Amino acid sequence: MGLLSWIRKRRGLALAVCLALSVTMLAGCGGGSKGGGGSAGKKEALTIGMFNAPDSFNPLFNPGIAGQFTIRFMYDTLLGMPEINKFTPQLANSIDTTDNQNFTIKLNEKAKWTDGKPVTADDVVFTFNLIANPKVETTKGSYINMLEGTDSVGKRPDGTPIPDLVAVDEHTVTFRTKKPVDPNYLKSMLGFEVYIVPKHVFEKIDPANISNSDAVTKPTVTSGTYKFVSYKTNDHVELAANEDYYKGSPKLKKIFIRIMNGTNLVTELKSGNVQLAASGGIGSVPVKDLDVLKKDSKLIVKAVPSLNTQYLEVNNSNPAFNVKFRRAVTMAIDRQKICDELYKGTAQIVPTVYTKVSPVYDESVKPLPYDPEAAKKELAESGFDTSKEITLQVPIGNVLREQSADLIQQNLQAIGLNVKQQKLDFPTVLGNAKKGDYEMMLLGYGLTPDPDYSNYFVPGGSNNFCHADDPKLTEMMNNAASLPDAEARKAAYKEIQAYMRDNQFVTSLYETDQINVQSKNLVGGIKDFWEGSLDDLYQWHFE
Repeated sequence: MGLLSWIRKRRGLALAVCLALSVTMLAGCGGGSKGGGGSAGKKEALTIGMFNAPDSFNPLFNPGIAGQFTIRFMYDTLLGMPEINKFTPQLANSIDTTDNQNFTIKLNEKAKWTDGKPVTADDVVFTFNLIANPKVETTKGSYINMLEGTDSVGKRPDGTPIPDLVAVDEHTVTFRTKKPVDPNYLKSMLGFEVYIVPKHVFEKIDPANISNSDAVTKPTVTSGTYKFVSYKTNDHVELAANEDYYKGSPKLKKIFIRIMNGTNLVTELKSGNVQLAASGGIGSVPVKDLDVLKKDSKLIVKAVPSLNTQYLEVNNSNPAFNVKFRRAVTMAIDRQKICDELYKGTAQIVPTVYTKVSPVYDESVKPLPYDPEAAKKELAESGFDTSKEITLQVPIGNVLREQSADLIQQNLQAIGLNVKQQKLDFPTVLGNAKKGDYEMMLLGYGLTPDPDYSNYFVPGGSNNFCHADDPKLTEMMNNAASLPDAEARKAAYKEIQAYMRDNQFVTSLYETDQINVQSKNLVGGIKDFWEGSLDDLYQWHFE
């Protein structure tokens, strides 16, 4: 029966109005559109499926990958990076040097904030100094810690401005590094990973209270392709086109990022209600459904290696979890079984946090073997009291990760460990990781193409969730990051990989291939290099 006949038959005007309103509401959250979203025929709205809720919209503090992904729609960095070590202009036209130690940033004169004010050199200087402020909670310290006067985690402990950081004029910034550095390292970290914030907004906020301010929970002044509209917790984020975007008005006028589990993501992709899976470990479809999706003529499905890895974190700050204990845990886990049975060939064992996509990956460093008998021996030598119960925290949302937890629990119990699982929502697990309020947990990292991962392993690093405090590793990582050329750094990271494999600060379980799924009529979308996917966002459109 048609809608009009149904309404006429019942002669219920009020009911008809309610029905129309509910249809409008569905379209408003991206759930009622097919083959491109938005109103029929126009295809000006895109709905993206993601199974981790964003932990933060704070451009200075965003430890979760889902938050980082969402923020890139709203804030631009100085440079884009569509491919590893290939940089494109964004807020900056260039970052140049003649001696690899003194650098000059030339800003794009067209760049402006969504309130119409220009993006200036003062904003850049203010942002770097804000990150370095000891009162500011930030995950960006390791991206500026090469600057003269900052400590190993990018802070100025005395709270004074960074020396030699100068706004020369409205569109020029100069700065100096502690020693000569590889320009690609600097561009990849400071240029691509640091979101510039509006000084005229953030200077009015107490630095210690930024994380709780309206400027980061409901941002209204941003620089990116899209503007924040609203966030319904654990349901969806709504974004609207920044019509005055300096690169050009975005072709898609609305974007909805919907939070859902993997099963629902598959259903919504097939129905056309979702036109893009976020991928990158935060929106990957279940492997069991790959064949079904590949047979759908309306979809494009592609799997590629990635920088995304899954880990078993063991809290290094617990003296009982010494190196012998950590090695025992790694050798007890049948990682190949997880890759084969759960991921069906779309995951590979990696010996450390460095995957084959990394430019410094060393294939001569082999992973510790699956060897339960050797694991029992190491466990005995560790002195650990096996009568003690160990809690393994598991974030919900990633179905395969949850299933891997069952296999890991069985493997650890097989060598004599008493392990129980505790399933929690992702923001809670992330909060516990930061505080060190856990014994073991499963986490995924979306790592940078630059190999400086000191932020994850050096004391004080904002992502040092394993709470490593190993003086030799700290020295090795700080030294490798500061070397002036790519070849010298690669040799240094080869040594780091061997040391990490031997000490197992974290158990690198497996690298998960990036599975990209999108509607065939979407021009744009997720790239093979996931981190650079939004470089051309303003040009995305439906055919």
